[in-house]
Amino acid sequence: MNFTNSDVKISIQDVYKSFGNNHVLRGAFLEIKKGESMVVIGGSGTGKSVLIKCVIGLLKPEKGEIYIDGQEVASLKEGDLNEIRKKFGMLFQWGALFDSMRVWENVSFGLRQHTRLKDTEIKDIVIEKLKLVGLRNVENLMPSELSGGMRKRVSLARAIAMEPEILLYDEPTTGLDPIMADVINELIIHLREKIKVTSIAITHDMVSAYKIADRIAMLYKGEIIEVGTPEGIRNSKNEIVQQFIQGRAEGPITREQ
Repeated sequence: MNFTNSDVKISIQDVYKSFGNNHVLRGAFLEIKKGESMVVIGGSGTGKSVLIKCVIGLLKPEKGEIYIDGQEVASLKEGDLNEIRKKFGMLFQWGALFDSMRVWENVSFGLRQHTRLKDTEIKDIVIEKLKLVGLRNVENLMPSELSGGMRKRVSLARAIAMEPEILLYDEPTTGLDPIMADVINELIIHLREKIKVTSIAITHDMVSAYKIADRIAMLYKGEIIEVGTPEGIRNSKNEIVQQFIQGRAEGPITREQ
């Protein structure tokens, strides 16, 4: 299959992924357009993190195809996959900063691994990216000296340090108070407008989902059961979608478990 739709940046086609008898993804289909902010919602354990790990190549699906810019990547060998990964930046759920490294060393990690830039050039890039996420004069601090919100922003600076084409956000507002969560949401919107990235965010925070998404996809029992604009999802006729976005304990999800 030669996938050539020029408007589509990422195409997930009939992807299956299991861990033993736990069938996490069961034929997931999703397409993300260039420059689009796609948010994937769903309950804990529904496979949201597994889905983005398949996209970036950290996990290999048993079945199905994943295309990045028309190139099928799920079947690539590790060396070729590393080239594709250079298109990605990722914000991990808990930041995943290296506690033994200063802020500037954390942000510059990819640059030092994958480029031949001089230390002075790298330091300039680090300071520029920290400014983009609203941080100044923190480059020599240790992660332990930062608040939770600052750590998240440093992680975001690291994710954009190599100017990726695609950003993946794993629960970007987890562990933050509502005000700091909104700061992160605003940063995600700002970065989309400033550096024109394509992004996938996975979350169960509907306030965040409605704010940052161009479209929202609902993952349920390993399949994408609905995709729509924030307004379309808010007004969905699907009872499973409504139960999730309203946070109701009773409904088809709990009845089927």
